[in-house]
Amino acid sequence: MQHIKNYINGHLVEPVSKTYLDNYNPATGKVYSYIPDSDEKDVELAYAAAKAAFPSWSVTPKELRSKYLLSISTLIEKNLDRLALAESIDNGKPLKLAKTVDIPRAAANFHFYGTGILHYAAHTHAMEETAINYTLRQPVGVAGCISPWNLPLYLFSWKIAPALAAGCTVVAKPSEITPMTAYLLSELCIEAGLPAGVLNIVHGLGVKVGNAIVSHKDIPLISFTGGTVTGKHIASVAAPMFKKLSLELGGKNPNIIFADCDYEKMLATTLHSSFSNQGQICLCGSRIFVERSLYDKFKKDFVAKTKALTVGDPNDDKTRVGAIVSKQHHQKIMDYIKLGQEEGGTILSGGKAFNPGGDCAEGYFIEPTIIEGLAYNCRTNQEEIFGPVVTITPFDTEEEALMMANSTVYGLASVVWTQDLTRAHRVANHIHAGIVWVNCWLLRDLRTPFGGVKASGVGREGGFEALDFFTEPKNVCVKLV
Repeated sequence: MQHIKNYINGHLVEPVSKTYLDNYNPATGKVYSYIPDSDEKDVELAYAAAKAAFPSWSVTPKELRSKYLLSISTLIEKNLDRLALAESIDNGKPLKLAKTVDIPRAAANFHFYGTGILHYAAHTHAMEETAINYTLRQPVGVAGCISPWNLPLYLFSWKIAPALAAGCTVVAKPSEITPMTAYLLSELCIEAGLPAGVLNIVHGLGVKVGNAIVSHKDIPLISFTGGTVTGKHIASVAAPMFKKLSLELGGKNPNIIFADCDYEKMLATTLHSSFSNQGQICLCGSRIFVERSLYDKFKKDFVAKTKALTVGDPNDDKTRVGAIVSKQHHQKIMDYIKLGQEEGGTILSGGKAFNPGGDCAEGYFIEPTIIEGLAYNCRTNQEEIFGPVVTITPFDTEEEALMMANSTVYGLASVVWTQDLTRAHRVANHIHAGIVWVNCWLLRDLRTPFGGVKASGVGREGGFEALDFFTEPKNVCVKLV
């Protein structure tokens, strides 16, 4: 059985402890590889390598840094099938989804930042014949990048690529639940000839590896995507050390559907935004608010389409809903479904664990679930479930829809469905969320900032002005006379 290795100073190495953790295939419930059980000793080795590489990498011409990133992007594309299969096995998502979304987006991340750095420019301000002021942005140093399990390579690359493009070196930690694509990325970086120490990947548990990165006195920047509780802990450790922070945290995203929407387009997209990747995307719409005049028709059609979704083996092309990422998360979701019933909700579809049989008989599957009749402020509608569970609620007025949409502590993403342009802008302006999609979902331009408000995090990813791997702007004033 395969033993995953850490990637430190350009080499694949065993953890210092020589101990490993089980890595489960969630579709079968069986161990299929082993993960390094790394700790602060491995993080220190990775930091030392990154520190040693930084002086050279930070002044490497941007054209050469670009070539390395573009080479990695090309290698990801060439290894699409291998990477997609690894992600599907690790994560439980349908193989088709990994092939068409996750791995191509990872390649796109490296390509975007590899080309984007060539066009990054500072600002200058002339004081007539007296002086010239210019803004100097320099790579911040060794960046600590910690990514989640739901989009393993996609989000991992979204942190690593801009950091490397900016001239930072990196100590990165992928999720211990889904480590395989990060390990394969290590192999691709070696093949691309990325200089030793520029990128270091340390596998292991958050309490060991993650804490060691966050609390390291000489790692000045932390970029983290994950749960809000963990984000609070990271902030409590990093803030007193005055580290730069980007925290992309949880969400409880509202979909607001007005009666004048493009109905068929809305219905198809809402199905996708509810259950894609088993609802395990921070941007999924888990609270659906529908104008009352459209509610009954929507409920009937949405339930019918949800019941028609194929749940099963991720390797089957017909599968639309794969396995939940872990046994523990499976239990958490089932507990929330039970809570929804206890709070007075009616299950319209799903609500049960699912057994596909065959090789997947011991896997972690849940039927896509729709719950109706819950109060907007109950726990099921306020707490992040992060699974194939949505609630549907009618509304009478725009004001009521906005009140319910804004009622949670979260503020990551939202969707508005209407053909009324004035209403679209008005509602978008009043939603408390970092992202508002109008008549679409998950349509992303990497040049735009990405992130949430309230308990959904601080900082922004996307573009170079947003997720900032540079130092704070340094103003330089050159007197001319």
